[in-house]
Amino acid sequence: MKKIEVVAAIIVKEKKVFATQRGYGEFKDGWEFPGGKIELGESSEEALVREIREELDVDIKVGRLLETVEYDYPRFHLTMHCFICELLSEEIILKEHEDAKWLAEEELDSVDWLPADVSLIDKIFA
Repeated sequence: MKKIEVVAAIIVKEKKVFATQRGYGEFKDGWEFPGGKIELGESSEEALVREIREELDVDIKVGRLLETVEYDYPRFHLTMHCFICELLSEEIILKEHEDAKWLAEEELDSVDWLPADVSLIDKIFA
């Protein structure tokens, strides 16, 4: 089975978390935490800063590792390193996503999360 290793940003601000809706690919329209693949020679933190700049045109400060999720999709195994992050600039520009929302803890179940992201929901505000 193909293996993919990615990083994800759990961006938290004023007791809300930032969620993005995929605008492309096999999981189009599913909700996820933004991020992407780690390139050769990059640390997880470096990859996350680069990916968020590419996807959202914003700078972040990468904080603690919340969890590493291991998930088997039908066609590949995903290893996703998920970090708590904070914004260093305010204006987010969606470059690859269809939509985005700031969700309070009680709103986290209001979107259709991708399977690998679901396991993080109960841990963000714990």
